[in-house]
Amino acid sequence: MPRTYTLKRRAEQQAETRRRIVDAAIDLHSSLGPAQTTISMVAERAGVQRHTVYAHFPDEKTLLLACSAETNERDPPPEADAWRAIADRDERLRAGLRELYDWYARNADLVACVLRDAEVHALTKEIVHLRFGPYIAAQHDVLGEGLEPRQRAVLDLALSFFTWRTLVQEGALPREDAVGAMVQAITAQP
Repeated sequence: MPRTYTLKRRAEQQAETRRRIVDAAIDLHSSLGPAQTTISMVAERAGVQRHTVYAHFPDEKTLLLACSAETNERDPPPEADAWRAIADRDERLRAGLRELYDWYARNADLVACVLRDAEVHALTKEIVHLRFGPYIAAQHDVLGEGLEPRQRAVLDLALSFFTWRTLVQEGALPREDAVGAMVQAITAQP
């Protein structure tokens, strides 16, 4: 019996170490960005040696996949399918943008760093497309239903993190005012 206990305890310790490594990496990605985060930084923040990080994550991609999976589990982006039930187009747009803008607000530091790095760091770009591409495509599909091409282009602008940041963080608009402005811009007649 002592052997089973020892194995279970070891597995728990390994899981805890892995969790600390992922948490440390997410913290660094939220402040420095994935492209500027080194394995040495992650190891130091997690309180482990570099070889321990590599024992759990043999390369940068496996670490980034674990981090993105963990962030999605903690606070997943809004699911667009729920908005399909809203028959009124303007209300559907409002509901979708409210949820998305609330998610941006909760995750602003991480999203800003990750999207910035995705512009210049191929692996970050790959992970962003893998993890967030399906959410973005679904949001565009559901909220873009019945819109003209010009309106869809403005919808793309409204769905952008950078638009949210410009309106809410930099422009100090309350979320509801930002949502209203974007719905009005999307639905305006040419």
